[in-house]
Amino acid sequence: MKPELAELQTELADVKQAVADALSYGETLGATAMECALTRSRGISVETRLGEVETVEFNKDGALGITLYKGQQKGSASTTDLSAGAIRASVEKALEIARYTSPDPFAGLAPAELMANEIPELDLCHPGDQSADYALAQALQCERHALGLDKRIVNSDGASYSSHVGYRVYGNSHGFLAGYLQSRHAMSCSLIGKQGDAMQRDYAYTVARATGGLDTPEQVAEQAAQETLARLGARKINTAKVPVIFRADIANTLFGHFVGAISGGNLYRKSSFLLDKLGEAVLPDWLTIKETPHLPGALASSPFDHEGLATQNRTIVDNGVLQTYLLTSYAARKMQMTPTGHAGGIHTWQVSQSEQSLADLCRTMGTGLLVTELMGQGVNLVNGDYSRGAAGFWVENGEIQYPVEEITIAGNLQDMLRSIVAIGNDTDMRHGVQTGSVLLENMHVAGN
Repeated sequence: MKPELAELQTELADVKQAVADALSYGETLGATAMECALTRSRGISVETRLGEVETVEFNKDGALGITLYKGQQKGSASTTDLSAGAIRASVEKALEIARYTSPDPFAGLAPAELMANEIPELDLCHPGDQSADYALAQALQCERHALGLDKRIVNSDGASYSSHVGYRVYGNSHGFLAGYLQSRHAMSCSLIGKQGDAMQRDYAYTVARATGGLDTPEQVAEQAAQETLARLGARKINTAKVPVIFRADIANTLFGHFVGAISGGNLYRKSSFLLDKLGEAVLPDWLTIKETPHLPGALASSPFDHEGLATQNRTIVDNGVLQTYLLTSYAARKMQMTPTGHAGGIHTWQVSQSEQSLADLCRTMGTGLLVTELMGQGVNLVNGDYSRGAAGFWVENGEIQYPVEEITIAGNLQDMLRSIVAIGNDTDMRHGVQTGSVLLENMHVAGN
């Protein structure tokens, strides 16, 4: 075992013992139930611009969160100091807060019978070189390479590199206590291109659990340059109702709104456009979404959720039909249902695709808009209304013609999801929702 991994394992064991001590102390104080969680990360982040170092930041953060229940009364406190005295003081503070809160009949731990009994090894931690010299060398090489690729690249918004390792620990008074190590490394580059008097900016990035899974500095630079140069000469277009493709790197946002719409918090508040849609068709009948939380090395894999519930393979949508909501234990009690292990979010969704490349999708679309950037937050999950600023490319006769900018795309999410025509095989693996480019039947596009 590498020295850094061994050190992390030792630290993880110490934190688990601290959580066990906190839970034991809470029991002696008369807590009805209790849970403790800590997510800690340490590493380096650097930024460079035009060959100069802008920032070098080393960080180590993460506090122990303590939640204590006295009947249905709940109190919470946290501490970054994991000494015995500080932990005891935080437990006492949580108990004091609980005494003054109003009883909530839905408060409490997740069901004991749903706790994770086994903690699978998911290959989530690969420490990398966290020296300033190495991090700066990666960022500087990326930016240097990018600036030399084309004379139309006239400036840089900078390059960055980051490397972090850490762990998550969770324990509760059901007797559950577990933790796992994790890492995350990333590199990005943002460039400015010029053609005539007009300038455009774009970027590229790479992210992975292991440094070996990152694109090279040169690859990131070349992708950033390609994206930036492709936007030069952008035009405005006339207002129309046309087919739209969400390119793979932003298509996850479309399903991100879907995640929000089937999440318990929005459902029990009756603030979702997919309220009462369980068991009904919400996507086209050829489209299936599966959750695979134990995919080794994936960025959204997890052996248990933030309440200690076992994560498991499940079908979210089967041939267009919604199979499950995403419920924490609190939301499940509100809705008189069973929690699904989604406290803290989703765990690697894999969206089915139609074996077509992005070029194939453009040919299928014929004439329409390929969206590569979204701006603004004009999304209403209550009624599904969707309106966002966008930029991308105009497509005619199945071929990209020219870049476009200063447009707005609008529709209703319920209609948009049902009108998905095809999903490309260019799956972007950098997100919790792994999907290719998404072709929609049509949307309102506002231009001139």
